[in-house]
Amino acid sequence: MPSISWPSTAVLVTGGRGFLGRAVVERLRARGATSIATPSSGEYDLREPEAVAKLFADVQPDLVIHLAARVGGIGYNIERPGELYLDNLLMGTYVIEEARMRATPKTVLVGTVCSYPKITAVPFEESSLWQGYPEESNAPYGVAKLAHLTHLQANRAQYGQAGVYLIPTNLYGPGDKFHPAVSHVIPALIRKCVEAAERGDDHIEVWGTGAASREFLYVDDAAEGIVMAAESYDGEEPVNLGADREMPISELVDHVVAATGFRGEVRWDTSKPDGQPRRRVDASRARERFGFEASTPFGEGLRRTVDWYLANRTEAEARGG
Repeated sequence: MPSISWPSTAVLVTGGRGFLGRAVVERLRARGATSIATPSSGEYDLREPEAVAKLFADVQPDLVIHLAARVGGIGYNIERPGELYLDNLLMGTYVIEEARMRATPKTVLVGTVCSYPKITAVPFEESSLWQGYPEESNAPYGVAKLAHLTHLQANRAQYGQAGVYLIPTNLYGPGDKFHPAVSHVIPALIRKCVEAAERGDDHIEVWGTGAASREFLYVDDAAEGIVMAAESYDGEEPVNLGADREMPISELVDHVVAATGFRGEVRWDTSKPDGQPRRRVDASRARERFGFEASTPFGEGLRRTVDWYLANRTEAEARGG
């Protein structure tokens, strides 16, 4: 797709009312987009091909940004692997195919860092995606999303479908999910520390050993990268979106404890899994292909996230997922 005239572009953002989706919609509006569809799952069930066909017929999109996904933390992943695999596989599959059949000018697919092999060189390079099996608790979700990359590349080769595939690392920020059934590590820790401080507890318990490490990308930075790719990237190769900073979970806990004002002890439950040992992506391809670089310092992003949670606890703690 050539340079986009946003005011005249009809944009479909699946998952546009979710955590990442709302940030993407803000970026689109800031660029002048006025026709942005953000359907809910209640309006169109993307697991049903008829619903996807109706959605495309109703919206007639020039650009599709597919963000809709069923996600959760380690506990949720272990409890519901079948649902995570099938729901995510079907949603992306039907969106890609409908876009192909309707000759939609461009589709942006957003994958997951969970698709990378459990053991692979750090930082993760896009070329290592197929060099091993993902970490077991993440594998059903990660493999389903990776199938979309294969699908998109196959359609490009056979039909000339224009589509790109992006892989953001772990996201955090205002608007994240804080319900314990579906929250990831940062919102889970924030809620745990805030509630413990309110009760006057002398300690909190955290899963694992603290030795695993993660890279965290602020949601607004991720949204900016997605919109930049929609504007300027049309390659078949997948592209990581990252922040170029990795930290041990033990360090993350220290940051969250300080940001929330919790003053008690941290106790590690080593009977629980750490998940993937290390996670950091090589973000050089995004810099080279469309000029993306994350800009939000972690401390600032964490402070904004804590402030949003404290001001929006009912919304933040809704079940979701």
